[in-house]
Amino acid sequence: MTWLLWRQYRLQAAIAAGLLAAFALLLLVTGAQMASQWHSAVSACTADHSCGSLANSLSLGNHAVYDLTIFSLAVPGVIGLLIGAPVVAGEVESGTVNFAWTQSVTRGRWLMAKAGWLLLAAAVWGGCVSALVTWWSGPRNALYGNALQPNNFDMQGIVPVGYALFGMALGIAAGALLRRTLPAIAVTLAGFVGVRVVVAQVFRAHYMTAVTTYYSVMSSWRPPAGSWVLGSGVVDKSGQVLAAPDMVVNQNGVPNVIAGIPVSDLPAACKALVATFGKVTRAAPSGTGLQGGGPLASCIQSARFRQFATYQPISRFWAFQSIETVIFLAVAAALIGVAFAVIRRRDA
Repeated sequence: MTWLLWRQYRLQAAIAAGLLAAFALLLLVTGAQMASQWHSAVSACTADHSCGSLANSLSLGNHAVYDLTIFSLAVPGVIGLLIGAPVVAGEVESGTVNFAWTQSVTRGRWLMAKAGWLLLAAAVWGGCVSALVTWWSGPRNALYGNALQPNNFDMQGIVPVGYALFGMALGIAAGALLRRTLPAIAVTLAGFVGVRVVVAQVFRAHYMTAVTTYYSVMSSWRPPAGSWVLGSGVVDKSGQVLAAPDMVVNQNGVPNVIAGIPVSDLPAACKALVATFGKVTRAAPSGTGLQGGGPLASCIQSARFRQFATYQPISRFWAFQSIETVIFLAVAAALIGVAFAVIRRRDA
């Protein structure tokens, strides 16, 4: 059975190996250049104590290569579409099941052999792509601290292996249920994209309880570098989140927002001081204008307004990777179970 599978998929394996080799060569060459650039910049800024502005002054990597790494997000889905969906559906459409399923090899063993080797190949291919992208992204992660951000998170670490297994299992299950290749491909595409989007947009932020930090409206505090900020704003003394108005400055040039606080929510004593505070330029960002302190700053502080930031710290990167990988492995296992149940119960 293994030899038969090799003969069936040797062309796909050769194409996949060639693409992976080309991708690896490109990332290894550009990644080595980027790592050298990063280490040189760090050495230079350490010497003159200017590393704080490194993220604003240094641009790492070729944008075209970075765009190519973004395309690696589609690899698990492509595996499911082109390889997984035809596993059962293609056999049914070509009529080869009439031969394969009437021999000494049972349907369950036939699917176990096919699904087992293809799932292993998907895991290896997804793991290799992920390892290359993770290594290549090392200097960028160090510079920008964005490994936990959407897209960057999805193409690094171990989660791409979970995605690849999920994509392959979804394709196999869709083909077993629909028994037609094109509908199976359509369902695999919609299901893969849909599940990935729902997990990333709805569930990921809640894998672990987010950290919420409150601080003074006069403070310049920021979440730790690399954190995934889920929300921020200002609360009043009762803890109610304040909704900022659309306009920072009204038509008369008087601020509508002071230190991130809507003027309409200020106590009367503070409102009286706003008119004498002076006009705010349109270029001034919301939440600024009290750097010099003064009566208005004192009034706002005494009113007990606070800023807050809700975030997931970068230290949870591998915990999030593990949780999400387990989720997709569990879904993949369930889909393979569905495929087995369908194949064993349906007539050929």
